[in-house]
Amino acid sequence: MNAPTPTQLLSPTLPRAVPQALLDALAARFGAQCSTALAVREQHGRDEGSLVAPPPEAVVFAQSTQDVQDAVRLASQYAVPVIPYGAGSSLEGHLLAVQGGISLDVSRMDQVLSIDADDLTVTVQPGITRKALNEAIKDTGLFFPIDPGADASLGGMAATRASGTNAVRYGTMRENVLALEVVTASGEAIRTGTRAKKSAAGYDLTRLIVGSEGTLGVITEVTVRLYPLPEAVSAAVCSFPSIEAAVRTTIQTIQLGVPIARVELIDANSVRMVNQHSKLGLREEPMLLMEFHGSPASVQEQAETVQEIASEFGGNAFEWASTPEERTRLWAARHNAYFAAVQSRPGCRAISTDTCVPISRLADCLLDSVAEADASGIPYFLVGHVGDGNFHFGYLLDPNIPAERVAAEDLNHKLVARALALGGTCTGEHGVGIHKMGFLVDEAGAGAVAMMRAIKQALDPQNILNPGKIFAL
Repeated sequence: MNAPTPTQLLSPTLPRAVPQALLDALAARFGAQCSTALAVREQHGRDEGSLVAPPPEAVVFAQSTQDVQDAVRLASQYAVPVIPYGAGSSLEGHLLAVQGGISLDVSRMDQVLSIDADDLTVTVQPGITRKALNEAIKDTGLFFPIDPGADASLGGMAATRASGTNAVRYGTMRENVLALEVVTASGEAIRTGTRAKKSAAGYDLTRLIVGSEGTLGVITEVTVRLYPLPEAVSAAVCSFPSIEAAVRTTIQTIQLGVPIARVELIDANSVRMVNQHSKLGLREEPMLLMEFHGSPASVQEQAETVQEIASEFGGNAFEWASTPEERTRLWAARHNAYFAAVQSRPGCRAISTDTCVPISRLADCLLDSVAEADASGIPYFLVGHVGDGNFHFGYLLDPNIPAERVAAEDLNHKLVARALALGGTCTGEHGVGIHKMGFLVDEAGAGAVAMMRAIKQALDPQNILNPGKIFAL
């Protein structure tokens, strides 16, 4: 496989010089919206992942599409990289300035532009976060279901083709983005897609941009699908004697067609860390955290079916959470699993995996990978959106011990190789960024990667849009 070694994780291309003339032009155009302060640059030069790189040379805070266009045009004039920045919650080094350049922060572009409740759509600026969007539309009786855990921005979620805990029922950003406004490498603003549910008009440029990780354009507007708030919602946790029992329960639930909204695996390590972090008293065993949406009758039927399946595999201690407060407490604990794990080993950094396999091969992939992680001696946690075959190991390493990084990368290498052999992918939702570049040829094939490069070169001939991501260029 073409897996990267720790010394190959950053683009080998040397940083490009940012001329003083460009910095002067940015200062003249943007005034206080442009900063070269080290603290600001450092904030925009790191994400939640474990990779590091020098910070960008400047940060521009865009407040409109015109701001984005002007910033990109100036960067294009000097052939300087532009790295889009939203909430900074990515895990694969997407926003690192590996070839230098300027960070283009769109977090101030956070408005809801139009709500079309009758058509179940909403159009927003890219900097609005998923929680802020749901707060803004709560009076409509609708909600936006994509929940990657972090309070990510909609632009970043579209750029990385994010998904999360609700994907098993509502799909990913790929299925839920209808239209975009995008600023190209030349500074032109174009629109892709419409609010119609389907179209056969030419190339699907919306899907091309969704998942392109800022390498083909800067997203300035997003139109997404909304869904009616379910009449009834119920959540439950169930403990199991083993990870295999929990996974087998999930597989049978999906194969029987139970329309479960969320089903999350949390291993015993994660439960212990979450208990310490969130002051909970969950049983420290492998656990499924589930949620059911629908009418009161359908929710009860779904829950009873899953409880019967779980009992066949030794599931016990079903605990129900029917009130919003109880459900929020449980899901907050799940979403805080990453931070709980990092705090369990002070000073550590987490290497997060993101493999996804066909649901029928989930147990084969997961159990062998757990055995390898246990044998390595490296502390880890395991969580997963197992309803769609996606799971995450988090290897907790001491950044001052290079051998731990090597061991963790070796575990990730073996995990990805196993997932690909089973018909899966190296990244189910985090994106390629820098960390998974070495796996792309193994998964997609040299021909497909050559086509991706050709698209990139055609749309961004100067290679200024988030260079050094997805593939080295």
